[in-house]
Amino acid sequence: MIKIVIFDFDGTLADTFDLIFAIANRLSVEFGYKQANKEEIPEIEKLNPLELINQSGISIFKVPFLLKRIRAEFKKEINDVGLFSGIKEALLALKLQGYKIGIITSNGQENVEYVLQKYDLLIFDFMDSGTTLFGKHRVIKKYLKSENIQPEEMVYVGDETRDINAAKKAKIKAIAVTWGFNSREALSEYQPDALVDQPQELIEVINNF
Repeated sequence: MIKIVIFDFDGTLADTFDLIFAIANRLSVEFGYKQANKEEIPEIEKLNPLELINQSGISIFKVPFLLKRIRAEFKKEINDVGLFSGIKEALLALKLQGYKIGIITSNGQENVEYVLQKYDLLIFDFMDSGTTLFGKHRVIKKYLKSENIQPEEMVYVGDETRDINAAKKAKIKAIAVTWGFNSREALSEYQPDALVDQPQELIEVINNF
């Protein structure tokens, strides 16, 4: 029985793709990788993080510094960030049903809290921010241990293939959402426990686990 629902932030709760895409292109010269154009987005959405890094040409050693800069630039334009339609209602419904909810994100805590506060959604039981690109499974395992929670009591909701991988490594269930970064096709290949197309579907799926 699921007791705790963890969410990714960017691309799952908040619609940040266009902003991050623009910021990443602006930083391309500084960090030594090629810019992407909007015509490439359908193909980009099929890539996992390593494929994206390899295709861009950026040194993997520069990625942590790039992420830090993206978070800083994101903060400057944060007023342009909104939540996906239906997300607020889904979160409130889950809380009303007694689930604990949390966030694990690569974004900065200040950025996340600013957006949540704007939508009167400072309702999360815990948050881990600034997580490395491939470190979410470690955060999940640490939380399971510290709170004495069994893996079958937790589910992770995310929009990227790396979110599915993180859940599988931590031996918890994974729900992939199709309104974020990776395409439905790419997400399906990683075999999440559920694949949802609308936020309101989350409640029924989680209740049925």
